[in-house]
Amino acid sequence: MDERGLTPRQTVLITGASGFTGQHACDYFSSIGMNVVGMVHKKPVNTGTLGIRYHICDLLDRNEVEETIRGIKPDYVLHLGGKNSVPEAWEKPLLYLESNVMATLFLLNALRPFPSCRILVAGSRLSAPLLPPYRPAHPYSLSKSLQSAGALCWASLFGQSVIIAEPSNLMGPGPSSGFCSLLGRHISGLERGEVKIPFTLSSPKDRRDFLDVRDAVRAYASLLFKGQQGSTYQISSGIERTLFEAASLMSKLASCSVPLTWSQLDDSQENPTSQAVEQPFIPEYLPICDWQPEIPIEQSMADILHYFRTEGGSRHET
Repeated sequence: MDERGLTPRQTVLITGASGFTGQHACDYFSSIGMNVVGMVHKKPVNTGTLGIRYHICDLLDRNEVEETIRGIKPDYVLHLGGKNSVPEAWEKPLLYLESNVMATLFLLNALRPFPSCRILVAGSRLSAPLLPPYRPAHPYSLSKSLQSAGALCWASLFGQSVIIAEPSNLMGPGPSSGFCSLLGRHISGLERGEVKIPFTLSSPKDRRDFLDVRDAVRAYASLLFKGQQGSTYQISSGIERTLFEAASLMSKLASCSVPLTWSQLDDSQENPTSQAVEQPFIPEYLPICDWQPEIPIEQSMADILHYFRTEGGSRHET
């Protein structure tokens, strides 16, 4: 079903609108004819989509959030704002709890006067079950676990229409600090002769599901329009690849040799495999949404390289 017929000039508020996923979300919702409002922490620079209103707002300032929401009166909210770096979370665990948990609750509380507003909170597949013995892998996992649990409980307590989405590793053109973007930036530096060292990966055995951010945004839209209130949805490509395979795929698109090295030594270093394991889709992940990924990983990687090969992409700080 075409979203254009579902949302004539309704307003969608996108938090974290100047971030990697946020920029793609602004593009997409604008393209289907919605009134897009972006909430950002500071004034965005070089945003590509015209006609989007931006509101500078600190999500940790409860009064400011409430005042901003009263002025926007959104029909939909896509909550992408927050922190998402595992290494930084180890250094600043309380900041991550504040930014991912309290900021989400401040936002939901500000939306209580608008009970018809549908809200999608972007969670993480790195979340851990909130069950004994309570052992998340890192503070980021803890913050996202508590964010999802808090959002669903808040919605249940106050009757809000909240949906949780748990995307896999997102990739695509734009200011991302993810694995594929780091490799794309490295390759563009090699091609320009600015980088001389190998690209370091953790281990060729590590496996990840890579999903194009533009496909993820379409899934977010489908869930906002048709997702079941109080449900959690996993969004993925359905295929897991080793880091070796992902790096090899992108290296084939380079105009120069791309040396790799591994920070974790194991027996796979001498003979790393490049097989992709296809994971069958489980229908209950998206039971009422007509979504499936469309952009192949090769196209995503080509678009990433194009982004970093351009003047703007090569200069952008993630």
